[in-house]
Amino acid sequence: MSEQDDRSRFEAVYRRTYEQILGYAVRRCSSPEDAADVVAETYVIAWRRIAEFPDGEAGKLWLYGVARRVLANHRRSERRRLTRHTELTDEIEHLYAAPSHHGEQHGVDEAMSMLADSDRELLALALWEGLDPGEIATVLDCSRNAARIRLHRARKRFSRALEKTRPSALFAAQPLIEKESR
Repeated sequence: MSEQDDRSRFEAVYRRTYEQILGYAVRRCSSPEDAADVVAETYVIAWRRIAEFPDGEAGKLWLYGVARRVLANHRRSERRRLTRHTELTDEIEHLYAAPSHHGEQHGVDEAMSMLADSDRELLALALWEGLDPGEIATVLDCSRNAARIRLHRARKRFSRALEKTRPSALFAAQPLIEKESR
């Protein structure tokens, strides 16, 4: 393939996938600038490896996998850099957190924060990105069955965490005021 063909192919891939990959990064980074860095690095890797870039839907899933690894590297370096700035990190996360429109959202956010990064990532790929277990398997580079099992277990752990954040939901069937005994 000529350099012009590679360039045309890359531009087409970029136009077709940019919004999805940007959304993926924005929902996982603590700032828009960090998300932009992750997206830029993802597409730099795609350009360098354009000859190996899969066609069609497989290409999009390949990009999700690249973005996931870039994001993991980004998170590791960020943790090292921000180790002594926990308060600042909390403030940044608060500033960029999605606004809560329902009282229930706080419980969901708290339950998600109780999960391991891998569980949050699985749930996010399924819910935010709308990927099915087969597509998740491609992104995570594992078998479809492994992705399905991991997703099932992550959902169970989320359910248990949610029960911990909203214990009153377990007792909803009980009356709020006890009746006087006569």
